Amino acid sequence: MNPALYNPPPLLVTLLIKLGVIASLASIIARFGQFRRLLFEEQRSPRQKLVFAAFLGVPFMLGVLTRLLAHYEGIDLSLEMTVVAGLLGGTIVGLVVGMMVSLPAVLIGHEILAAPLAVLWAVAAGSARWVCPDKEEVWKFSPFIDLSLYRSIKRRFQHPAMDWQVLFFLICVILEITNMTFGHMAHGRLFYLDAPQWWGKALIVLGTVIGVGLPVRIWNNTRIERKLEEQERLLMQARVDALISQINPHFLFNTLNTVSSLVRFDPDTARTVVLKLSNILRRRLKTQVHFVPFKQELDFIDDYLDIEVVRFGKDKLRVRKNIEPDTLDLVVPSMILQPLVENAIRHGIGPKIDGGTITLGSHRQNGRLVVQVIDDGLGFPDVRRPEGLDSGIGIRNVRERLKALYGEDFGFTITSPPGKGTVIRLEIPEVAAPEKAAPIEATTVER
Repeated sequence: MNPALYNPPPLLVTLLIKLGVIASLASIIARFGQFRRLLFEEQRSPRQKLVFAAFLGVPFMLGVLTRLLAHYEGIDLSLEMTVVAGLLGGTIVGLVVGMMVSLPAVLIGHEILAAPLAVLWAVAAGSARWVCPDKEEVWKFSPFIDLSLYRSIKRRFQHPAMDWQVLFFLICVILEITNMTFGHMAHGRLFYLDAPQWWGKALIVLGTVIGVGLPVRIWNNTRIERKLEEQERLLMQARVDALISQINPHFLFNTLNTVSSLVRFDPDTARTVVLKLSNILRRRLKTQVHFVPFKQELDFIDDYLDIEVVRFGKDKLRVRKNIEPDTLDLVVPSMILQPLVENAIRHGIGPKIDGGTITLGSHRQNGRLVVQVIDDGLGFPDVRRPEGLDSGIGIRNVRERLKALYGEDFGFTITSPPGKGTVIRLEIPEVAAPEKAAPIEATTVER
């Protein structure tokens, strides 16, 4: 095919269109979730390499086909994308992409040198990636070569060492000059852009370098965003794990003291308390489970309350449940109720001489799960209400976990008239568990 020698549109316009096309296609490809995951992987399996090559090869193969059918040179980005594939994916990915983008040129345009040159581009770029010890250097390659090269060369003069950015830049320059050289000698058997003046040739080479650097920079931004998301997810998980792992040492000490006293006159009850305490501690250690069916959460609360009933006595601590059966299969945060129940026992029921009753309730309302922890204890006196309702490890723990898990999509309110007990209302979005929990026989239980 004859080279483009300033025929309309002008060479500068053609180069600008090439850069616009490669930037647009790179941005579109970056929207695919699977492609973003592949960018995040430096070591890819053979299947992942083929999928990665398909993402790069198919759209730019269509660009070559459009150039052949529409006779417009600005759509052909075969050299740039083959080099990008070799730098980011290695020699194998570069070869697959090179064969894909050269296929229409060989079959339709009869440009028989397109395939051998594509092999050269892929091997050169893939070898540069292979010899580079730190693969992150590849992602630092920037289309803004003037500033990056100036800083790089200045730094290397001060601290002599191999500069990979200069190497990648030289590879792009050499490959484009090689392409133009072979195009001159091939007489229509290889597509290439050309210009009669030296500065026109320099613009073409510059356009190739920028064409390689643009998708690398765009996809590197995608990698950085994904890394930040992953770090944020890990940070939130660590935060939730830390909140879940909190345990009140007073509860543990009091329970052990209760066991030691029971061993003397009621060993069977002591054994039961130890088994229930072991269940609680085992659940505390399973911090990786952040969501459980509501039925499982109630089973955990049963173990906790059984221990507290033994400690306080059945006459002083009474427990009631008003649980709607259709809420048992809904998903709730793991161990979200225990701090609320502990707070009700410690601050509401514990100080009362005659004890009191704790009521657990649940129902569904407008697509949300509503859970209530109610006690008929002392409530909060007026002088302690501002700090009492919002302080304490239990309440703060629950608030922080809900905010970490649901953002602002949750409700948490505390109503506590002085001397009339406390009502804690928890409201979260409805999410069904994969397997429904077994129904209970009655909706109201008193123990």
